[in-house]
Amino acid sequence: MSAGRIPLSVPLLGGNEERYLRECLSTNFVSSVGPMVDRFESAFASFVDVPHAVACSSGTAALHVALRLAGAGPGKLVAVSTFTFIASVNAVRYTGADVLLVDSEKGTWNMDGELLFDEVRRRAQRSDRLPDVIEVVHVFGHPADLEPLIALREEFGIPIVEDAAESLGAFYRAGPWAGRQVGTIGDFGCFSFNGNKVMTTGGGGMIVTAAASAADRARHLTTQARVEGREYAHDEVGYNYRLTNLAAALGVAQLEQLPRFLERKREIARRYAEGLDGLAVTKAPCEGWAEPSFWLYSVLLQNGPDRDAVLDALDGKGIDARPLWLPAHVQPPYASAGSVGGAVAEELHEKGLSLPSSVGLSDIDQSRVINALRAVVAAPAARR
Repeated sequence: MSAGRIPLSVPLLGGNEERYLRECLSTNFVSSVGPMVDRFESAFASFVDVPHAVACSSGTAALHVALRLAGAGPGKLVAVSTFTFIASVNAVRYTGADVLLVDSEKGTWNMDGELLFDEVRRRAQRSDRLPDVIEVVHVFGHPADLEPLIALREEFGIPIVEDAAESLGAFYRAGPWAGRQVGTIGDFGCFSFNGNKVMTTGGGGMIVTAAASAADRARHLTTQARVEGREYAHDEVGYNYRLTNLAAALGVAQLEQLPRFLERKREIARRYAEGLDGLAVTKAPCEGWAEPSFWLYSVLLQNGPDRDAVLDALDGKGIDARPLWLPAHVQPPYASAGSVGGAVAEELHEKGLSLPSSVGLSDIDQSRVINALRAVVAAPAARR
């Protein structure tokens, strides 16, 4: 068996990455203008089946711009999942908007859309402040239940931004969006290509939208809102958020391999689900109507095992497992923000951990993780 350390999630660079990077170097296109950027945007839009894709320097940058285009700004209110990586919430504050932090549902760990639906209805009846934008996060690769949120958009006209940073390749198997990928149903979808994601550009993101005018404005904002022409003229406050041609070259090469990466992620998830059968853990969500991408295979400990003791024990065995997100509503920057519920998110953090999920994870190393977790969870030292 492998004796080396098993990382949580690292990229697999096994395709045309070097070839495309050399092409950038030989043509001197290394900055934010170049043919690879256009090629990456076009190929990505085709993969997720949307008309328009705009590459950005990070997933957070993509969220910032998409939220602004959706109407977030000073004096506005954005409903966002409290159980998410903090960038999802920070991007709201970048616009100057206030946040309304929404608890998770137990089935998928994503935003509880029914909870938000009921809250908005109550607020409307009392003539209280309603969310101006909804940012829903597809956590850990599992699609969120969008039906209550789409109902809110239809009834109250609230735009929806999908944070699909963790869920590229996940799609709906049944329901009104059967066959559709995450990020393609709301007004905007945002993706991340950080080094730990299913595919990577080393750092980068993408905005997708069906509206040509919105895509044009996104490109404008991500290039400092510069007006075409000889002068350095800018008609509004913009950002230096464009992806470099070098990073896009990595993206093109990675996208070519994405179907195989996703197949491997799902195979890893199946092996974890089988290998952990009978253990006192709640396995990663996998609802019948969804086809998750299983970015990070994550579990919840049952019956009292101390999560940190389990993480420490796995670390001692050379296994890089991590706790689940600390909810935003208990973190100092957002402790005074408005919130709806929160107990489910807190339980997810208290009991949850993510297991090594790299695309290149070998069967031998995965068996090592499974055996170690089974031994640690069953050991008396892992309990309070």
